[in-house]
Amino acid sequence: MERISDPLAQALLDDWQRDFPLVARPFAHMAERLGVTESEVIAGLGRQMGAGRISRIGATCAPNTVSASTLAAIAAPDDRIEEVAAVIGAEPGVNHSYLREHDWNLWFVATGPDRAHVDAALARIGHRTGLRVLDLRLVRPFNVDLGFALRSGGESARPARGPVDRSAFRDSDRPLLQALLRGLELVPRPWLALAGLLGCAEEEVLARTATLVRAGIIARLGVIVRHRALGWRANAMVVWDMSHEAITTAGPLLARQPGITLCYERTTVAGFWPYRLYSMIHARSRPDAMAVLDRVCALPEFGDIPHVPLFSLRCFKQTGATVLASQKETA
Repeated sequence: MERISDPLAQALLDDWQRDFPLVARPFAHMAERLGVTESEVIAGLGRQMGAGRISRIGATCAPNTVSASTLAAIAAPDDRIEEVAAVIGAEPGVNHSYLREHDWNLWFVATGPDRAHVDAALARIGHRTGLRVLDLRLVRPFNVDLGFALRSGGESARPARGPVDRSAFRDSDRPLLQALLRGLELVPRPWLALAGLLGCAEEEVLARTATLVRAGIIARLGVIVRHRALGWRANAMVVWDMSHEAITTAGPLLARQPGITLCYERTTVAGFWPYRLYSMIHARSRPDAMAVLDRVCALPEFGDIPHVPLFSLRCFKQTGATVLASQKETA
């Protein structure tokens, strides 16, 4: 996609990636702020969704708080990439799947209501493909609040995040949270429509959603954009071979660097994968992405650290996470 020039489209894509209104008529609230009508907001969001620039209006969940997830990788032979990617994508709990430039070329995120579901999904994928699956579990997140700003050229402001209050979560919140991860309807009263699906009152849906947002369990509520469709086509996952102790200082520093959109520490796999620190770079071109990496490497903490940029070649799957067990998850 080209850069978006229409002011209303810019505002809808840019200004509402967070803090979606928790009121009965959220699109009317947005319209009042933007100086347009409610129907114009709904139609505008519908056009952006139809154009593939928006995946949903909904939530992202703080990792491993009320559900489980892991990053995984497979080294698929070139002549089996399509076959293995199809097996990975068929798992209901897989919400992201990419082909990257590396011998370990198929990368995916497996999610589920608990660790047992994730383990079972990885086991099924390994069994059905006959290939080893690297299980790279999250250790520490430093920045997982992904956002893209159209007006400022690629970085969205990152709000300060406090600790997640898991005590605010009720197991009965799972259907609500799963629905928000799938996305709200583009109707004047989306919370009422969601309440009808869940069999409860609109006020209850709004109150529980507000609680989950305040607790940090919902990390972000708003417009979830598709970065490739908005021009960020150079997606590089840079992995760093750094000790756990060094990451304590280096991780937060890396997360603050311009152009770094995600940053976290993960477990290693002895004999196969030594990298602990991960950083994502989303840029409009490969040279732009490499320029971000060069700036990071100029920092004293990173100058001599072995690292590998794994550029994304293809996206096979991108959906919301899974926090409810699926009937399809069978051995």
